[in-house]
Amino acid sequence: MQTIEAWTMIPFGLMLLLIAVLPLAFPKFWESNRNKLICTLILAVPTAIYLICAGFGHELSHQIFGDYVPFIILLLSLFVVTGGIQIKGDIEASPLTNSILLSAGYILASFMGTTGAAMLLIRPLLEINKQRTHKTHTVLFFIAMVANAGGMLTPLGDPPLFLLYLRGAPFIWFSSLFPQWLFVGVILLIIYAVWDSIMVRKEPLEARKADITEHSPIRIKGRINFAFIALILLAVIFLNEQFIPEMGKENCPIPVKYLREIVLLGITLLSLRFTSKQVRKSNNFNFEPIIEVGVLFIGIFVTMTPALMFLREHAGAMGLTKPWQFYYCTGALSSFLDNSPTAIAFHSVATGLHPVALPGFIAGIPPTLLKAISLGAVFFGSMTYIGNGPNFMVKAIAEQHNVKMPSFFGYIGKFSLPVLLPVLILVQVIFL
Repeated sequence: MQTIEAWTMIPFGLMLLLIAVLPLAFPKFWESNRNKLICTLILAVPTAIYLICAGFGHELSHQIFGDYVPFIILLLSLFVVTGGIQIKGDIEASPLTNSILLSAGYILASFMGTTGAAMLLIRPLLEINKQRTHKTHTVLFFIAMVANAGGMLTPLGDPPLFLLYLRGAPFIWFSSLFPQWLFVGVILLIIYAVWDSIMVRKEPLEARKADITEHSPIRIKGRINFAFIALILLAVIFLNEQFIPEMGKENCPIPVKYLREIVLLGITLLSLRFTSKQVRKSNNFNFEPIIEVGVLFIGIFVTMTPALMFLREHAGAMGLTKPWQFYYCTGALSSFLDNSPTAIAFHSVATGLHPVALPGFIAGIPPTLLKAISLGAVFFGSMTYIGNGPNFMVKAIAEQHNVKMPSFFGYIGKFSLPVLLPVLILVQVIFL
């Protein structure tokens, strides 16, 4: 049996290090997708050549065609469809109004993705709060709830869950995480409502008067895209091996094997065709963000291949056996690295602990470990700006609207450690 050497994990570590450090150390350089592609190719191409020459080409092929292609096509479809919906208007930014918006985003995140929900609602939230002087805390809770924790209930909600879905977790299984989803949502919403009620009393009189008097009705454009979101949801639920066994066969025709992806691309094209160009222009819609994701994740998936193989082979030596250990380890790395590869890495560790799937296992591992990995990856993604893709996007949009956002370490010290971490520890104590 072929084994993989530990040094082959170096490109994966460097890839994650680049993603974590370069946006902070060299922001101008990192803005260019061309520069991202160069960095990706420097690490991914030698790794791919090594894997093919060492006889691990089948592992690489599975990563690219079994995981990366479905992953990026789902993100593309959600990105295009949600980018065709525009919500505009200005109503009073009371604690009740803001709490309702956060609750709506928290619910929508599981069905249109954390990125989609965050991009759909952040601008209306900022528009409604534009007269208020104290609104940074609202954006921080938005990052925690809408851009992260809200996406727990379906594989559409957050990329790590979709990757676990591709590894065999049934679509409906993620709904079993409803108690944890509800617990975190309610606790954060209560904290926010109290916080915002205090902050609204500190508003200058002029700001409060302007907020009450300067109104415009809420308008929604591009409504047809809500139907497209429903079609995406149905495609992911029903177009899989569970309902169409032929899709899982080794030598099935490509149109059958990738039926879900073909349908998702069709929905994407329909959204582009039937959405007003003016709506997308008003949303500042362009393909740069999804190109960035595609460029970075091809590097992640290629360099991750030997790392996953090594983790599976040496899982027993890592000392991880308990759900709470998987929860905190997955969470810790998801806080500072991208939570998608982190979730898959620890799924590989769990697979290595249980090389033979027993009755009752989900995605090849005990459901308690799958639950811990899912919760850790999604909830802890909000601990830093770099834990999940939408975090930095929300921060950038807020700063464009003249909201003073804390620095990278300011976010951790003023919000994630004192507010989020106690809630996430309670999740472990109560549920794991």
